[in-house]
Order: sequence, then structure tokens, then C-alpha cells
Amino acid sequence: MKLTDTQIKKIKPQDTAKRYFDGGGLYLEVRPNGSRYWRYKYRFQGKEKLLAIGVYPDISLKDARTARANASALLDKGLDPSTEKNNGRRITAQPEAQTFEQIAREWMDLQKDGWAQSHYRTVVQRLEGNVFPFIGQRPVSEIQPIEVLDTIKLMEARGVRESAHKTMSICSMIFRYAVASCIIASDPTRDLRGALAPVVRSQFAAITTRTGAGQLMRAIHGFEGFTLTRLMLLLHAYTFCRPGEIRGAEWSEIDMDAALWTIPAERMKGKREHLVPLSRQALEVLKAAHPISGHGRFIFPSIRSAAYPMSNNTANAAIRRMGYGKDEMTAHGFRAMASTILNEEGYDPDVIERQLAHIETNKVRAAYHRAQYLEERRMMMQEWANLLDSLAPRIAL
Repeated sequence: MKLTDTQIKKIKPQDTAKRYFDGGGLYLEVRPNGSRYWRYKYRFQGKEKLLAIGVYPDISLKDARTARANASALLDKGLDPSTEKNNGRRITAQPEAQTFEQIAREWMDLQKDGWAQSHYRTVVQRLEGNVFPFIGQRPVSEIQPIEVLDTIKLMEARGVRESAHKTMSICSMIFRYAVASCIIASDPTRDLRGALAPVVRSQFAAITTRTGAGQLMRAIHGFEGFTLTRLMLLLHAYTFCRPGEIRGAEWSEIDMDAALWTIPAERMKGKREHLVPLSRQALEVLKAAHPISGHGRFIFPSIRSAAYPMSNNTANAAIRRMGYGKDEMTAHGFRAMASTILNEEGYDPDVIERQLAHIETNKVRAAYHRAQYLEERRMMMQEWANLLDSLAPRIAL
């Protein structure tokens, strides 16, 4: 029995993909996520083949039948419809060429049920943030290798090499899906192997460019998770203290009037008290956190119990949620980001090192380090916060 428009509209997705045949090899495939695709099954030179016609309702039942008739006419002439389509012959009634974004979202819908939700979200974020703005609206059949490379190179320039490599791999999978769907003849990324700089592994992955820092700050400002988690990430950025020092921060350590955070020796890696000048932006973060956690001991308490600080994995999990791989950015990476950029900006290395609270091997010098360079550090911390804000304007906390 042939399909009708009314029948198609009433079809509900099942647990597995279902095919609804219209006759003559034409069928509508309905996937568990609700996506609907027209396909034409035929035989050519003794082999069963499949022609992708398009997506319903963009391609109506009437249009799909027209496409089937066109394909059937080619078979009568001894021609393979898939080959003719790849050579540019119009088979379907689709009004315009499918774009890279359309194909990518079709591919993601197909893969979604087999992916973890976090992985699906990461793939979407990488494509929406780094690829769609540049080649998303290009007809997928017209995209050249250099276009893809130029797009991915923009990520590489921001210092997120791992993300660049992974995004290139995602694009390749999308192009290969387009090949399998008889939309394009070949994957334009196949000749781009070795075109990206290799990923440099380190103990604590970090973004170390101004462009990358701006991108990261925009991601933090747009973080949609728990408010205190977003504020903790901002304090990481503005103070570049160690993750344990930040998540374990207590309200009793903060002097708002003096704009100073005194971290006791027992919480420091070097077992020496450390002073952290608080920029205007850092103070605003703390003021935003106070109505939420100011009644307790910890600035960033655990969600489960205010008697404990946040988990040591909270910040890294949030960074992963923003789309950064574990080999691209970590909570500890804020320290390398600040150190690299501040050194490039020409700040005194001794001032930077002191603010990082790096352990001094000379015990005589170490005895004087508690407040050493404090005024220079105070100025540097404010200018660092201003720099981050200039790279990514803040939203209201």
C-alpha cells in the first residue's frame, strides 16, 4: 500500500529505525530521534544500491516520488542514479544543494543514540563554535580541502591544538557520511593529514595565547551550570591560584576592605602563607558568591554538604562541559595561561613567580617572600583582570 501525507504525519518514532515503503523501491526511514529520510533502493548491474533523496518534510511525498521516477528513468537507460548524482545530475526535487550544517546535523542525529550525552554536547559545541560560522552554509558538494583547513587553522591559532585535531576528525566523519549517502564523491579532508601542528603533551594542559584566553573566558561567561561553579572558574582565571587553594577557600581568609586573600600555610603546597591581591573583578566574583555560600565556611561548598568544599573534579568537569578536552585545558592550566601571557606582556618574572607561589629553594630568600613585591603584584593582578575582560567582555554576575 502506498504512503499518504496523512499517514506519514501520524508515524511515531520507535525504539529502532523503521522503514515505510511507498512502492517501487522508495521508502521513508524514521529514526528513533524522529528524523525522517527518503531513500530509493534499487539494483544496478546485479548489486543492490541505495540513493539518498532527502529529508522529510523538506522533500515532500510528491517530490520523493518524482525523484524515484527520475532515478528509474536513468536505470532504464543503463545509467546508475548514484553515479549520475555524484556527477552533478539533478535527481531529487530538492530546491537547493544541501549545506555542510544540514548534513552535519543529520549525521549527529543518526549517531546521538549511541553516544554519551556529554560526548554529543561536546561535538555540537565544537561544530557550532568553530565550523558552522565559516563553512556551515556552504553546499557540502562544493567545499574544498583548503576551506576546511583554513577553518581548523583558526582553532590552532588560538592554542587549542587538541581540539583542532578532534574537530578535523569530526568533519571527516561528516564528509564520509555524505559520501555514503551519495551526496558527494569523496572526503575533502582525506589529503589534509599532517597539515596541523602536532599536539604537545604536558602534565597540565593549558591555553597559552591571548586569543585562546578570550575564547575560554567567553565560554566561562556563557556557562549554564551551577552558579558557584561558574564563579569558581572566574576566580581561577582572575587569581590563577592552584585548584586546591581555590576550591578550599574559606570566607574567613578574605579581607574585602583590604582586597586581600590570605591563604594559610597549611593549605599551601610550599607550607608558607600566601597573599593574593584581589582585583576589582575578583572582588565582584566573591560578592556574587556571598549570598549563596556566605553563611557557611567555604566559598565554594559541595552541593551535597556545605561542611565540605567542592570536589576536586568539579572545575575540570565544567571545563569538559564547555567543550575543552582534557589535553587542551585543565583547572591547573589557568596558572600556565597567566604565566605565559604575563611574561609575554613584559611583567617582571620575579613578580609573576612570587604571585604563582612557586617554591623558593633558597631558605634565606624564602623567609622574606610572604609580602615581597606586594604592591607590584597588586597592580599586576588588576591589569591581568582588565586584560581578560578586554579579551572577552563580562556579563553581569
